[in-house]
Amino acid sequence: MTVHATTTSPLGELILTGAVRPTGIALRSVSIAGPKSVVVQPEWVEDRDAFTPVIEQLDDYFAGRRTRFELDYAVEGSEFRRRVWRALDDIPYGHTVSYGEIAARIGAPRAAVRAVGAAIGANPVLIVRPCHRVVGADGRLTGYAGGLDSKRRLLELEHAA
Repeated sequence: MTVHATTTSPLGELILTGAVRPTGIALRSVSIAGPKSVVVQPEWVEDRDAFTPVIEQLDDYFAGRRTRFELDYAVEGSEFRRRVWRALDDIPYGHTVSYGEIAARIGAPRAAVRAVGAAIGANPVLIVRPCHRVVGADGRLTGYAGGLDSKRRLLELEHAA
């Protein structure tokens, strides 16, 4: 069963989805309300209480008290996407890396940079899996599902801008 909730943040409303497990919530997505956000389905159940640990960690992050998230995920993706997403999880708070660096970290050839970018773009758990820390080879901000303004604000929060 999919559950959902919304919460406010400095970036605007966040839409959270997850699966309830005996050990708590397993996060399926975090999106920033807007054209690319998750669309809540009629069969999903609203359950803000289930997301209390997620919301607390997000609040701590935005307040500057948290640099890493400790959450369970229920996301699906190909083996390649999962490798890319694991590499995202390893980018330290306050640092940025290029798409080419991610490709190198997962052992993919330089020619795979576009595929790496597509996998990063498919990351369903914005903010908590820090795809906002990936920038162009020249350091410029490039695509972000939550919008470049949100990406810039997240990097400023982390003093990485």
